[in-house]
Parts: sequence; structure tokens; C-alpha cells
Amino acid sequence: MDGKPSSPNTTLQEDTGTPAANAFGILRQFARKRRPEERCELCSAALGHEHPHLIELAARKLLCACGACALLFDGGANGKYKRVPHDARLLEPFHMTDSQWEGLMIPINMAFFFLSSIENRIVTLYPSPAGAVESLLSLDLWNDILRENSALRSMKPDVEALLVNRVGYARDAAKAEYFIAPMDECYRLVGLIRSQWRGLSGGTEVWLEIGKFFTGLRQRAEVVSEESHA
Repeated sequence: MDGKPSSPNTTLQEDTGTPAANAFGILRQFARKRRPEERCELCSAALGHEHPHLIELAARKLLCACGACALLFDGGANGKYKRVPHDARLLEPFHMTDSQWEGLMIPINMAFFFLSSIENRIVTLYPSPAGAVESLLSLDLWNDILRENSALRSMKPDVEALLVNRVGYARDAAKAEYFIAPMDECYRLVGLIRSQWRGLSGGTEVWLEIGKFFTGLRQRAEVVSEESHA
């Protein structure tokens, strides 16, 4: 053979048409890409990872907001938006019979209930692979639950919900859990299930993520006894 063989390193650097070179080029482009910066949906100010949320009441739509814009709607009534609080409360004990739950006719062992100030009624939603699905709620049944759990009277309309987790209970693996949760947490659960559900049963990954979600909520929630609201 004439001349010296080219070293592998020289070939890789000079021949930009090789698969290896193309792969490195793609990696460099990926490394340069930055995550899109989140911005306030009212004033367009840049947001940090942790930021407040607002509920657009008529559309039941969650909006990201900066601290200044969120402050404008903090505790406001009869407006277009309301600020979602941060705190969560774990209700122990909570009184709901199996027959009451079955009377709700919810096909999954999770749901959340909130008072809509616009519709002047309790709205029941449950997470599904298609998003949040509304279920009809008997007023008599809700009044029975409310009468037996006075802590629910502290729930703020539109921005807090009774979040029910009976997944472990249905499998005889854990007790049922009942939270008064911020509305953004409820919709985060909906988004988690919608994005990660696979097949008919959801797949292992989605159930692991649901478990992590409730573990995190439980760890940060204040435990509220029924006696403190008697």
C-alpha cells in the first residue's frame, strides 16, 4: 500500500459525513438547546421553577403567574381569576363508606371535588387517559359526606378540592386517603396520568408515578383531625 494509513482519530475529525461525526454533531446541537423559559401568562415576566398558579374560573383553566400578578388575585372574589394556595391538608379520620363511594359511580379509585362559585355547585372530576372527566354528583350524597366531615367546610371555592385516593385501599394494600389539596396539584395528577398511561391498565410506570405523587403530597400535607373542626 502507498503512504501511511490514516489514524482513526484523523478520519473522524475530517470526514464529517461519517455516522460517528453526524452523531457527535447531533449531540452538540442537543447540548446547546436550552429548556424554554416559563413566563407569566398575564405579564410575560420570566418565572422560576416554583411559581404561583391562578385559576381562570369560567374555563377551569390553570395559568402560570409571577408573584406580582398572583398577588392581585390573592383571596379575591367575583373576579376572572383566583390564586391557587400552596398548602395541602390530610384529613384524618375521614368518614366515607364503601356504599357512598360506589354511589359516585367513578370508574377509577381517584377523584377530586370542588365548589364552583360560578356554577354554585360541587363539581366532581376524575383523572383519565383522556384528561379530567366530570361525573354527576348527587347533592344528597354530597350533603351526607359534608355532614360527616366538618373539615370540608374549610375548603376554599374554586382553588381547593377534596382529593380522594382509594387505589391502595381497593387492592387491600393501604388505607384510603383524603386530602384538601390545591387545585394545581389535582390537575398535575390529571396531567401525569394523561401523559404516561399506556394500554388498558396504564402500565407499571404510571402507577409508580401515581404512588410518588401521593407520597410527596402526604409528606408535605398538614394532618388535620376531625376534632379540630368540630
